[in-house]
Amino acid sequence: MAFLLNLSLTAALAVNPAPTVAAPLQDTASSRKVANVTMPTTVDVGDHHLVLNGMALRKKMMFKVYVASLYLPAKSNNADEILAADAPRYMVMSFVRSVDKGKLCEAWEDGLEKNTPDAGEQLKGDFKRLCDSMEDIKDGEQMVFTYLPGTGTTVGVRGAEKGVIEGKEFADALFRCWIGPNPGPGQGFKKDLLGG
Repeated sequence: MAFLLNLSLTAALAVNPAPTVAAPLQDTASSRKVANVTMPTTVDVGDHHLVLNGMALRKKMMFKVYVASLYLPAKSNNADEILAADAPRYMVMSFVRSVDKGKLCEAWEDGLEKNTPDAGEQLKGDFKRLCDSMEDIKDGEQMVFTYLPGTGTTVGVRGAEKGVIEGKEFADALFRCWIGPNPGPGQGFKKDLLGG
């Protein structure tokens, strides 16, 4: 299983090695493109066949930061249903701007506070582990988060597996940072990830 997951992570990370220039949304039968980031419409993660639910461009002020691509077992525009289901989830963040570790950690902490305000010490500790796995990331590099029931969330940075954080509670809190009630990247970003 780990071997298949690593193959899928490697394949996803190799999809778009160096996105640099913004481009309009383009669709083909087998891929989608946002801000010059092209992603396949389906991926295989272990024994699971997942479909591209949506792609969204994260902007900070006037700057493009990353394109998020959310994969699920079946398309859904309902964030509550996605989070309630104990089903595989696969998120690829393709960066179109360099971001340092400190900014990434600030974003995770902010996302947890705004979307899971009742987080307990265990969950806060899991987010600290997430932050500890972060590295400065450059334009053209990717982060990948793969949740599998019974396994947990595998964190991948620049093609390297950084570890697994167990439990659905962590996965839900992580994905709420993008599709929760107060997503850091904004409501338009959330809508795009939900196929809007």
